[in-house]
Amino acid sequence: MAAPRHLAAVLVVLVLFPAALLASADEGGPRGRRVLVLVDDLAVRSSHSAFFASLQGRGLDLDFRLADDPKLSLHRYGQYLYDGLVLFAPSTPRFGGSVDQNAVLEFIDAGHDLILAADSSASDLIRGIATECGVDFDEDPEAMVIDHINYAATDAEGDHTLIAGDDLIQSDVILGSKKIEAPVLFRGIGHMVNPSNSLVLKVLSASPSAYSANPKTKLASPPSLTGSAISLVSVMQARNNARVLVSGSIDLFSNRFLKSGVQKAGSKIRHEKSGNEQFVTETSKWVFHERGHLKAVNVKHNKVGETNEPGMYRINDDLEYSVEIYEWSGTSWKPYVADDVQVQFYMMSPYVLKTLSTDKKGVYSASFKVPDVYGVFQFKVEYQRLGYTGLSLSKQIPVRPYRHNEYERFITSAYPYYAASFSTMGAFFIFSFVYLYHK
Repeated sequence: MAAPRHLAAVLVVLVLFPAALLASADEGGPRGRRVLVLVDDLAVRSSHSAFFASLQGRGLDLDFRLADDPKLSLHRYGQYLYDGLVLFAPSTPRFGGSVDQNAVLEFIDAGHDLILAADSSASDLIRGIATECGVDFDEDPEAMVIDHINYAATDAEGDHTLIAGDDLIQSDVILGSKKIEAPVLFRGIGHMVNPSNSLVLKVLSASPSAYSANPKTKLASPPSLTGSAISLVSVMQARNNARVLVSGSIDLFSNRFLKSGVQKAGSKIRHEKSGNEQFVTETSKWVFHERGHLKAVNVKHNKVGETNEPGMYRINDDLEYSVEIYEWSGTSWKPYVADDVQVQFYMMSPYVLKTLSTDKKGVYSASFKVPDVYGVFQFKVEYQRLGYTGLSLSKQIPVRPYRHNEYERFITSAYPYYAASFSTMGAFFIFSFVYLYHK
């Protein structure tokens, strides 16, 4: 009798375990926590330990590997082994194992996230990945960003490549709600963002007095990158909501820059600590979807006064549409509150465009009348906002005309025609009577 009991217990576990996994996945965050860190020198693990510690402190599982490891692989048996990738190997000419530029790009296309840091030794491989992400580094391999006005005071006698940058993007979603007061230290190469690419944003820009050139030689011709057109750190959110951060400085993440004090040249204010730690912490939270990730659930529509979702609507029906939208706060899903979420009732073009009202608890709803046009319509919600993952919701529903027995028995607008018909018959009767009996 013991064997059947054990067998029954095993069957119960097998049935309940997948359900428990699904429940835990629903309650968890929007992304997995496995991150591969590729470095060209294991010394980076200690020189940038503060940044890595902040990632691990937020629950990320880091796997450190040399970029040329011959056993390197991003996926196995058709499944990706990691949810994020950190490339701190600027000088690596090629990756080991099965990883190459196309593999990294396919990793992003699959919806995974990337942090890429370069410097003046950036290889063609790293530059190629950055270019495919919408960022073009200076073509001069010896060039660095130089600023003779907005440099760190400690670099007063140097070549002014240690920049104290404070031109940050104005976005609480990307940089957090707490303002970064201290300048961010940067030493590295600049890049340019294609202005026609709306997916790429400059997070940290150079000042108007900056330019990109070789600091060891005199300028023989005007530099190709100048002023605030130079981006020091940029981010990209792809249409599949994969996020990429590209930095022209790997030192930006180093312990030395994170813990160093900073004073901008020409300023009397000295900060005991640079803004680097806050900057890299907040941007990495955004990259790994710890902030700014939206999800939509419980999309419903029904006739007013009913609860069941119909398979078809009739023209001029009154209907209700609702959806629940939540934002990941880093620890749990919180109701997303906004006043600019809209729904379209769409067939070739929107026949109805309605702003959804919210109860501040995540539920958005609207009611409207079905247009007097029949065909196959869609409920569409297209929500794209700076720093947030995009929402694209679509639900198809046919709309039919009135059946022959659903029209009103007497149509008010037809009363003049009714009157004309009966008056014509009455006049004909009177005329006939008079014609026949008049002497």
